[in-house]
Amino acid sequence: MPIISAPHDFNEHDLFVDLNPGLGIPLFLKCEGMNFAGSVKQKAAVSMIEEAERAGRLGPDSIVVESSSGNLGVALSMIAASKGYGFLCVTDSRCNLATRRMMEVFGARVHTITEPDPVTGLLGARLDHVRRLVESDRRYVWLNQYLNPSNWQAHYRWTAPAIAAQFPELDVLFVGAGTTGTLMGCARWFKEHRPEVRIVAIDSVGSVIFGTPAGPRMIPGLGAGVRPAMLDESFVDEARHVEEADTVRMCHRLASRGFLFGGSTGTVVAGAARWLAEHDAVGAGITAAAISPDLGERYLDTVYQSNWAQGVYGEDVLAELHRGEPELV
Repeated sequence: MPIISAPHDFNEHDLFVDLNPGLGIPLFLKCEGMNFAGSVKQKAAVSMIEEAERAGRLGPDSIVVESSSGNLGVALSMIAASKGYGFLCVTDSRCNLATRRMMEVFGARVHTITEPDPVTGLLGARLDHVRRLVESDRRYVWLNQYLNPSNWQAHYRWTAPAIAAQFPELDVLFVGAGTTGTLMGCARWFKEHRPEVRIVAIDSVGSVIFGTPAGPRMIPGLGAGVRPAMLDESFVDEARHVEEADTVRMCHRLASRGFLFGGSTGTVVAGAARWLAEHDAVGAGITAAAISPDLGERYLDTVYQSNWAQGVYGEDVLAELHRGEPELV
């Protein structure tokens, strides 16, 4: 058992869940929520903070500022508290209440954008606000997860090698797309070291990352209203899009087997399950893995709240999960 003195010194790299016995999905899920930040974003946060320190950009009066839909904000607020920096997270109305409260517990300030930019949406409005802050006060240091190479380098250094070591015969890897840091880090590593592995990006319907039309999205994490600058599609073999209603159904299906995962995980698993069924993964002997970005506690008031899910996606969104259950009298 390791002994640590800072919360970001611990991260479980080697935990995988086999979804085949319980759910009939021939997929190994890499669980990235087993750290003190509760998500895969701890890796990127550590990498970007340490790079800024090496470059001399952070000092005693620095205030780290970042645009985040939630998980990176939690990771940065935790590390800022540990290291003694101020932190301001610029988020939007889709950020879960539990996530905002968690950041505030660590001492961070949270600014919530409620009005989208008419062209670039809520993300564009968040970025504009960050730029104004940085121009107004020299103490603000913007790590800029959307352009910062330390974001994808964290996954090139840690995430992809851990998957490769666990599965020497891996055929396909499913990775969710948001800032595309996780996607680009893993895709670059596998294209350089194991080019036979097929990289399938999973995105949300309504996201513009891969050139599809913008649309409303209610679940934070995956997807974007602005195409990420660090995305290089030459490293990606295929992109799949998942409806948010399918995300909700998959999250509840996983929970019915005792696994409480976050919304991004539901999206990735839903997309992977469809791809694997289309390619007859079992018959073809395909070995597949996917990345689970976080756990589900922060989604109890949204994805896992039946009234919320039915209000957003319709009364029948969870109907098939409850078919065959006895009525309560």
